[in-house]
Amino acid sequence: MIKKLIYICQHCGIQHVKWKGKCDCGEWNTLIAQDPQALQKAHSREKISVESLHKQEDSHFPRILTHIKEFDRTCGGGIVAGSVALLAGDPGIGKSTLLLKVAAALAESIPVIYVSGEESAAQIRFRAKRMNIQRAPIHLIATNDLDGVLATISSLLIPTLQGVKGYVIIDSIQTLVSSEIASTAGTLTQIRHCMQLLITLAKHTDLAIMVVGHITKDGMIAGPKVLEHMVDTVLYFEGEKTHPYRLLRTVKNRFGPTQEIGVFDMNHEGLQEVSHPSRLFLSKKSHLIPGSCVFSGMEGSRPLLLEIQALSVSSFLASPRRAVVGWDHNRLSMILAVLEARCQIQFSNKDVFLTVLGGIKITEPAADLCVALALLSCLKKRPVPQGSVAFGEIGLTGEVRPVPYTTQRLREAEQFGLTSVFMAPTSTTIALKSYPIQHVQDILHHFIKK
Repeated sequence: MIKKLIYICQHCGIQHVKWKGKCDCGEWNTLIAQDPQALQKAHSREKISVESLHKQEDSHFPRILTHIKEFDRTCGGGIVAGSVALLAGDPGIGKSTLLLKVAAALAESIPVIYVSGEESAAQIRFRAKRMNIQRAPIHLIATNDLDGVLATISSLLIPTLQGVKGYVIIDSIQTLVSSEIASTAGTLTQIRHCMQLLITLAKHTDLAIMVVGHITKDGMIAGPKVLEHMVDTVLYFEGEKTHPYRLLRTVKNRFGPTQEIGVFDMNHEGLQEVSHPSRLFLSKKSHLIPGSCVFSGMEGSRPLLLEIQALSVSSFLASPRRAVVGWDHNRLSMILAVLEARCQIQFSNKDVFLTVLGGIKITEPAADLCVALALLSCLKKRPVPQGSVAFGEIGLTGEVRPVPYTTQRLREAEQFGLTSVFMAPTSTTIALKSYPIQHVQDILHHFIKK
């Protein structure tokens, strides 16, 4: 008897009774055959327990400290027992290196299992030797069989005095296969089912699990979007491959703040945490050169000093170039329009280049004032005063609005040795010399004409 199959779209999850090239969601070649009986078996019901909201219990979540401060910061102060985290990043960015470093740090106090579906145990040992952590008591499993992994975890991990049974790393979820699902590794149903089995294991045993997820060419986590909703924490490991610095960014955390970052330096020994990242992203020679300005930004709860450089030259093109690295291209176009309309400074016949040093990307609008200062400094060939920092949001009318976390931004600038600040007027007590900027025209009064 021939089994009747259904076809599930790997992009949207819609089920079809027969195969076709284009799904109803508009994607091509995304339908994968699935056995409906296997799906029904995988989603069999279990007994549901009902509890009261006002049940008296300890609301404190036990945490495991890796003593890698940059990693613990992004996890909200440590790894929570019974939590499942998802780590994503570009191929070759250093995800496996980071997790091997974390595994070695944890293995001294709790059992750690490293499951790799992409590398052999010999390849992992070679990386560990290069990182000088080859003697760490880590259990290695090189397989794609999730059922075997679950059985091995149950036999290896023993409860400890900390109340945490251990830490499991899955590298990666797209390579695992469960025999309960009749499909290949990496399909929507297989990924979702394997993740559900891991989450069930974590919640029932207080295991902490870290799962690596591949990303697509658009920078999104591969597989169903529901994966990010299922897990407790979502981390992105990012950075430019031409730069040695890597950023670990939190985009979801049920047990702590989001948008936290940890900064690492990739060198021949692996990843090294950076405790004072502001020193990495500021150059030492360009502060007296026109077109350079220091921005005090916020990444989560951490203030970070970055250097923004701008260059404007005469253009011989019908449409002048606008090249941006590390900032929003549309935001630059808006700032140029505001400066031209409100300050009568012409950029329509000039090529404009803007970059954020260090390979980091700025997403907050607080960098508007710093960008405007760098552009006017370059155009007027007058450097920004030495030791100054700038932050503020610019509206279409040209007004400069205050931004959140002013105190933290100023404190970071003061600790770094900066002496003055360009910002919107505020009632906050400021130790630095202040250049109050209410409107973009005030930049010309305070800076250009001095």
